[in-house]
Amino acid sequence: MERKYTSLTEIENDLRALKLKKDIDLMCLRSDYQSLLRHLSIGGLFADAISQLRASIVEKQRSLISLVAGFLLRKFF
Repeated sequence: MERKYTSLTEIENDLRALKLKKDIDLMCLRSDYQSLLRHLSIGGLFADAISQLRASIVEKQRSLISLVAGFLLRKFF
């Protein structure tokens, strides 16, 4: 929507308001970006911990299976 200005002061006021809005938008974007990075890094930490836990569980299962297989081989053969 176009606005007709009647004085230079009105133009300056609108320019100040636009600059303020731009500054606020930039601050919000920075804040959102920092929040996103924090969440991603926290998610990455949990992802690493979960993958380590899974690897540990798989290793324990393999160990248990080999123990059971060894026991069965000794018992029946």
